[in-house]
Amino acid sequence: MKNWWYYYKWYVICGVVIIFILIDLAGNTSGWFKKSPDVQIAYIGETRLTDENVAILQDTFASFADDYNNDGETLVQVNQFISGSPDDKSADAPSYRQAAMVTLMGDISNCDSYFFLMENPEDIQKEFQVLAMPDGSCPGDIDFSTDGKVFKWKDCRLLSGTESGSSQQPLTDLYLGRRCFYNEKRSDYEDGCSRLWDTLQEGLK
Repeated sequence: MKNWWYYYKWYVICGVVIIFILIDLAGNTSGWFKKSPDVQIAYIGETRLTDENVAILQDTFASFADDYNNDGETLVQVNQFISGSPDDKSADAPSYRQAAMVTLMGDISNCDSYFFLMENPEDIQKEFQVLAMPDGSCPGDIDFSTDGKVFKWKDCRLLSGTESGSSQQPLTDLYLGRRCFYNEKRSDYEDGCSRLWDTLQEGLK
């Protein structure tokens, strides 16, 4: 046994290291080692939110949300879908817009994000018809309006009252809505997110 270990110990050590690396890669890919977010928000706009804006958004929602998955932490995840400016005539611009729409379609199909924070909610509703009616139901086949389905960030005192000054300025004119569900597939912690929506509705001026 001593002779075997003498000749093969480095093979064993390298094998163990490789196994740990593979486990780590598999865990990070599948989300084994990541905490599940309690709330997911899809931001859809022409320009990316800064880290400061994202932090404000996360902290604001976390202050009104709960630990829906009971993991000891209220975690808010922001998924950004950036189309770029329509005035951008660069050769790569159409590809970036298409990629943003494809990934957004994946988010909608997987029911990842419950909330939608948007620059142009009319465009989103015309394209995807995903924004819920006031009672949470889906709109009719020919209803592509946003009436009663969204509100501006600055019109909700619970949102606009959490931060002051220029740090919140990029958020103030954005519109917030929630998604509806056309089949049995639902977003994680839908009930908790629905209660959070009702709380924010109470804060409308």
